[in-house]
Amino acid sequence: MPNSRDVNPMSHRSPDDTYRPAARAHPSHSEGTLTGVIEQQTAKIPSAVFLVGAYAAMIASLVLELRGHQRQSRFVGMWAPTLLIAGVYNKLVKTFGTA
Repeated sequence: MPNSRDVNPMSHRSPDDTYRPAARAHPSHSEGTLTGVIEQQTAKIPSAVFLVGAYAAMIASLVLELRGHQRQSRFVGMWAPTLLIAGVYNKLVKTFGTA
């Protein structure tokens, strides 16, 4: 008998079945109209923009550091994680849509 961890709980479903996300726990948890509009507009931005922007910030930070501009280097260096997180959020909105 196979171990219960080795059994796929979705094995009874056909590959053609459509994924349906679970309903929200409570209707008050839905986003407002402004959030929906912002997410629809930002979803139009290609994901590569955020990735290229983060790499550009890292390179600019390195150049500034090598030139001795430490304060500016740290400031520009903090843009990279912000851009990467914005890119992840953008990808989530594109994948799961607005609610």
